[in-house]
Amino acid sequence: MYTVGLQSAADAFLVSSLKTQVVLALIVLFILILFGFGSQKDGAVDSAAPVFLPGSHLLAIAPFFRQRFEFLNDGFRKTGQSLFQFNMLRETVIVVSGESARKSFFSNKHFDLTEGFKVLSGAIPILKGVTSDLQTKRIAQIHKRLSSVQRNEPLSHLIAPILGDCRRVMEIWGQSGTFDPFEKIYELLFQTTVRSLSCDELADDPAQVARLKELYDTLDSGTTPATVLLPWLPGPSMLKKLWATKQIYDIVVGAIDERQRSGISKPDTLQMLLDEQDERLVIVGFIMGLLVAGARATGTTASWLITYLGDHECKDAVIAEVELLLANYASYSDSCSLSQQLSCIPLEAWESETPVLDSLIRETLRIAQPHTAMRRNMGPDVTIDGKTIPSGAYVVYPFSDVHLNKDLYPDPWKFDPSREESAAPFGYVGWGGGGTHCLGQRLARLELKLVTSMMLLGFRYCLVDNKGEQLDAPPRPNWNDILLCRPEKGTCFLKHEKSVLSL
Repeated sequence: MYTVGLQSAADAFLVSSLKTQVVLALIVLFILILFGFGSQKDGAVDSAAPVFLPGSHLLAIAPFFRQRFEFLNDGFRKTGQSLFQFNMLRETVIVVSGESARKSFFSNKHFDLTEGFKVLSGAIPILKGVTSDLQTKRIAQIHKRLSSVQRNEPLSHLIAPILGDCRRVMEIWGQSGTFDPFEKIYELLFQTTVRSLSCDELADDPAQVARLKELYDTLDSGTTPATVLLPWLPGPSMLKKLWATKQIYDIVVGAIDERQRSGISKPDTLQMLLDEQDERLVIVGFIMGLLVAGARATGTTASWLITYLGDHECKDAVIAEVELLLANYASYSDSCSLSQQLSCIPLEAWESETPVLDSLIRETLRIAQPHTAMRRNMGPDVTIDGKTIPSGAYVVYPFSDVHLNKDLYPDPWKFDPSREESAAPFGYVGWGGGGTHCLGQRLARLELKLVTSMMLLGFRYCLVDNKGEQLDAPPRPNWNDILLCRPEKGTCFLKHEKSVLSL
């Protein structure tokens, strides 16, 4: 399953001395600088081609992976154009913006999401035949299974276990205290995502969940220009990512083997995959790929949603909305915990009778999801705003072009759940646009509503700084943090106190 030479290299690197690791890193860096990441193509300037970003070399392109928001905005400023291009090795990347470009980008059926994301992202565990180089049939099968997880019956069945996870994790926070929401809330959502998209064997083992999160964090921190564009080069970051991927694979396969050995059927996602008699590669790929994709997106949204509600005037409206659901649907005794009470509310009510929560989720996605949509033109050449997008080129559209556009959303950095979606074409793309919407959004919405309800009804909390002084306003999302959008570490904490006897 793994390339033996690379795995041996990973083992050797991880046990080598710091000096050896530094030498290897310097050698890799020298090679990259020597050969470069691409530069403007020689020859006459083609007036139909997007203008090249000045300085398309390693040091100029590297910020695309670490400070993407600033890199793209700086590109528009330097070129003075709504479209520009740069090279990554032999690959052409074209960045587009503006209404007509947005319409073309999301409407073109030849702009392939999978091809674009797997090359330009680099933060998904790469395992040939499992999470990469998948046959079209296998990709379609994974999408079909994700849809099955979100049918009414299995989604309804997840409500109580997710709330149970919330209760267990939140009890660890204690009666009162202070924590970083971008750590603790994210950890909670990682737990609920493991519950929703894998199996009880993993979700019921806090140590395994923590280990999985640690390994996926290694993949995140190890994403560099070299690991994305030169995955065959055994540099330090690539070897660490390879090792983390192998360990994730071993954990997932171990859980599958344990289930099959036991012969015990459980009402979870793994059992659904086994009952459908899917290929083993599909089952492993489903869990490995969707765990990280779901946890990152939903964890980021939950962290910011809870943070924004820390001192926002609509907090009381959310509490009132959930308390009304409890009054209408929950039948319980005084001894029932909050999580048991909330689990009495049916799925239909969570989805159709929570307009305040819906508006909060919508606004959080607008302001605190630093997505950059990535596609590859798999069809013929395309013209956008008079410029040619050649076949084979990668095309990038930053969501900030629409979500932080002051003409579409006045005072765009202000968190305002009462604002309406822009009426412009594709004026809101929080769940994607065109034919590429988030396939897991029904599950994500439910997780967000359950976690937020537990937090607001279970605790009184406010935002404080590192000295415990209450903040006047929440921090601004950091769009350069392309995965989690976190503010500067140590600038925002939640000071909390339990408001119920039993979560």
